[in-house]
Amino acid sequence: MKINEDYLAEEFSVIIPVADFMAQYRDAEKFMGFCQQCRRYDTCWACPPFSFNVDHYLYQTAFILASKITPLHPQEITDPITYGAELMKTERLSMDARLLRLEKQYQGRAFFAGFCIVCPSCTRIEGKPCPYPELARPSLESCGFDIGKTTSQLLNIELKWSENGKMPEYLTLVGGVFHNAIQ
Repeated sequence: MKINEDYLAEEFSVIIPVADFMAQYRDAEKFMGFCQQCRRYDTCWACPPFSFNVDHYLYQTAFILASKITPLHPQEITDPITYGAELMKTERLSMDARLLRLEKQYQGRAFFAGFCIVCPSCTRIEGKPCPYPELARPSLESCGFDIGKTTSQLLNIELKWSENGKMPEYLTLVGGVFHNAIQ
């Protein structure tokens, strides 16, 4: 748990066999449909369509990591969109670095929470290769995993959404590392 003057970040994690995670929490067709409706589809190297086979990165064990970020002074938030984006970016950078360390330690594959934040604009739009392939990773949802079901059933966190232009009670980031290390 990390507390600063503005927010509380609680960490949740679970280890599950990839075969079970795929069988119970993956619906590639459904989530590909959502991806195709997103403005980042085919414009970001960490988003579909991928030049690799997603199944290639699915190892034996999945370590799923979530961060539940609760603003401590919600009544003081005047610009929820900017405030939420800043909170998410701060925690994303920390989570991404941790997932990359775990990826290296377990010789696996990391999946970040959401879209790529490495570059201000992606070179995919220009038909150029990713300049930072060692830092860019797809998200679990871009590989067909149901994050809402994952958080509610495996981590006991219900996803919250903003309503009427107000911040939700908390924000949630979900990433993971798939690997073959013995647990």
